[in-house]
Amino acid sequence: MPGKEDATGPLFGRMWRDYLRPYWPRILLAFIFLVVEGSTLGLLSWMLKPLFDRVFVGGDTDAIWWVGGVIFSLFIIRAVTYIVNRSLMTSVSLAVSTSMQKDLLAHIMVLDGSFFQKNPPGALIERVQGDSQAVQGVWQTFITGMGRDIISLLSLFAVAILIDPIWTLTALIGAPILIVPMVVVQRYVRRKMRQNRDIASQRATRLDEVLHGINAVKLNRMEDYQAARFGAIVDAIRQGQVKMAAMAAIIPALVDIVTGIGFIGVLALGEVEVTQGERTVGDFMSFFTALALAFQPLRRLGMLAGTWQTAAASLERIYDVMDMQPAIISGARVQPPAATTVELRDVRLDYDGHPVLNGLTFTAEAGQTTALVGPSGPGKSTVFNLLTRLVDPASGRVLLGGVPVQEYNLGVLRDQFSTVSQDAALFDETLAENILLGRPADPDALRLAVTAAHVADFADGLPGGLDTAAGPRGSALSGGQRQRVAIARAILRDAPILLLDEATSALDAASERLVQQALDELSVGRTTLVIAHRLSTVRQADKIVVIEGGRVVEQGTHDQLMQGNGAYAALVRLQFGK
Repeated sequence: MPGKEDATGPLFGRMWRDYLRPYWPRILLAFIFLVVEGSTLGLLSWMLKPLFDRVFVGGDTDAIWWVGGVIFSLFIIRAVTYIVNRSLMTSVSLAVSTSMQKDLLAHIMVLDGSFFQKNPPGALIERVQGDSQAVQGVWQTFITGMGRDIISLLSLFAVAILIDPIWTLTALIGAPILIVPMVVVQRYVRRKMRQNRDIASQRATRLDEVLHGINAVKLNRMEDYQAARFGAIVDAIRQGQVKMAAMAAIIPALVDIVTGIGFIGVLALGEVEVTQGERTVGDFMSFFTALALAFQPLRRLGMLAGTWQTAAASLERIYDVMDMQPAIISGARVQPPAATTVELRDVRLDYDGHPVLNGLTFTAEAGQTTALVGPSGPGKSTVFNLLTRLVDPASGRVLLGGVPVQEYNLGVLRDQFSTVSQDAALFDETLAENILLGRPADPDALRLAVTAAHVADFADGLPGGLDTAAGPRGSALSGGQRQRVAIARAILRDAPILLLDEATSALDAASERLVQQALDELSVGRTTLVIAHRLSTVRQADKIVVIEGGRVVEQGTHDQLMQGNGAYAALVRLQFGK
């Protein structure tokens, strides 16, 4: 993303404030252990001086035992500190990743419907899972690796400087050539990694679309087409990763070259001074070992630049979502409405510039059934979204009990509605869980609901009864069975207002009659709004509102509208052929 390449400091600071700060004692303890671990390399190279000068050159055989003992102890210390440090940082990185996934999903769920129209499920899964996991490993690798390697380098160069500062400067003569390539590589890797994360979202989206639409894929013989589309996406990811790997390898490769230049320079100086007796063999071996041991930490630090840029790209994508704020804000009113009269006054709404409601005005009286009918289109279902504040109108007012719905707390507002739509959304859980939806289980109330909705008619014949899994998106059930589960939800919810959007559309004639009877009984004393294209189901409604072009064209009872011989009568003649 343009302008974000240099945002490393603020990005890390925000990550520390939001997620890492609670674990600072654990991180501090891990840092102490990595200081000890990193220091052992310097001590190890320093111990080679007495090993060569006193044992190998001086012939002091007794010294080999205490020198060897110290060297062995350093390896033991290094092993123990590595285990402790790695365990501590693993626990931190996993805790941070878990918290991030929880927070991200919780935030996504409060965003508006327009967000989900622009971001398909697969892409959001990649944000919650893929991006957070990409960040997960960086804290252990970045903090532990960088800390350990920096301490190792400091201790090794301290030894080198103590032995000979001139040799040390000679070893570092080529270091300046790393600066410009490192800056270029970091920016390239970050930009390319963000592109790859975006393509990974496309991969997740394509998988989601194919697997959930597998029947359509098979029936339309789209296997080769979908495989080719998926193949193009994963090929693009592969090519991007190869390019990133090649660029990220530049820094470690340059470190190799710089280290090689330093070795040659030290060899040239050291050979002269040792042969002339100005330096001992132990001095040279200790310095040479310190330089050799610094080789791997330098290479790892060079690679960490790319590692951080990889994580930064995912962090940016995560915070891009976290920074989004819903336009639909919960109101302050926590008292439920005193009455359940529903009223829309001159409501207007567009979807992506296309008018949906054009001054819609009507009233659904409390305790009565109001039917919304008319030609196919989004206007009628949009009314339900307005009432529950899944969307807000561009202008006009939506009132519940005489109070604008925007004034209610969202939880309080939505508690007033039981909804059954024509697309029954079921989860890959048991039938009982799909009906209860997280509410405490009341066996008697649950049984009454499944009986009234005629779920018991098929559930009692299943091996697990109500504990039978509904399958992904309810795929283990027929359309009519899914609809009856949704109706059982509404019955159990027992809210004062019923919203029925083609609630019996997927039922056969016998089941429709039985379920309609249950809904009629449930609607007694409740405010009920019904959307129906099958006009036979709304003949008994207290009021029928006919909507065309996003506005009310007529309203009244069935008999009144038939006598008026207007739009409703035309719909009846069209549907029943008379």
